[in-house]
Amino acid sequence: MLFILGVVVVFGSVGVGYVMSHGQLLALWQPFEILIICGAAFGAFLLSNPWHVVWSSVRMVPQVIMGSRINKAMYMDVLGLLYDILNKARREGIMAIESDVENPETSAIFSRYPVIQANTELSFFIADYFRIIAAGNLTSFELESLMDQEIEARLHELEQPGMAVGKVADALPGFGIVAAVLGIVITMGAIGGEIEEIGAHVAAALVGTFSGVLLAYGLVGPMASVMRHLAEEEIKLYEATKACVIASLNGLPPQLAVEFGRKSLFTHGRPSFDEVESKVRSR
Repeated sequence: MLFILGVVVVFGSVGVGYVMSHGQLLALWQPFEILIICGAAFGAFLLSNPWHVVWSSVRMVPQVIMGSRINKAMYMDVLGLLYDILNKARREGIMAIESDVENPETSAIFSRYPVIQANTELSFFIADYFRIIAAGNLTSFELESLMDQEIEARLHELEQPGMAVGKVADALPGFGIVAAVLGIVITMGAIGGEIEEIGAHVAAALVGTFSGVLLAYGLVGPMASVMRHLAEEEIKLYEATKACVIASLNGLPPQLAVEFGRKSLFTHGRPSFDEVESKVRSR
């Protein structure tokens, strides 16, 4: 909800300051200027990005407004899932998890964690590397290198929406100038008219510049920044998975391997050692 609070503070501060300076809010209502600026910015966004980036950006908007889906409970679920897989492999042999990692959508272990199971990319990332361990004899160094490559590619993919929206924010002041220039053109056409009419046209042109700058730095730019933070938080789930898998492959028992994963998480959402231990002991 910080996003909503921030929007209220930004636009409220500008509006209240303008009114207290004896400005008239109605003069700022220039719908055609907004149409030019927002329409051109959205069109440029569509022109400059492939469909999957556009769709990913749209899908991230609810998280931008309501907050990240990555939280302490999700961290606990990832660590719990990894512990369950590692513990089953240790007790029953590595081939015992083959059915779980071959079909994570129907796996009994994965079904205990519906939030992780619903995150298709993450659940298949986890399943794929346990499948590789079960199928081959890769060293921990080889597997770590492979995981690093995939994590890097996934991070780039997660950052694309924030980068795309950030470019829109950079372009908005320019589109504000476009709207202002068009307003001046209209003003020149009415130069022989009433002074009030000319003043209204000039005000509309200036509002175009104002709107472009305010939208860029007060709304769209912060949205791009939030999207980048969301990407960084989600990639931590992949890095925690890598830490657990590599620690297990180096011979550590499941409980210690999970601790390696826990330590790789951001401190602001990281579950404590006791919380993780309590969860895995209950298994």
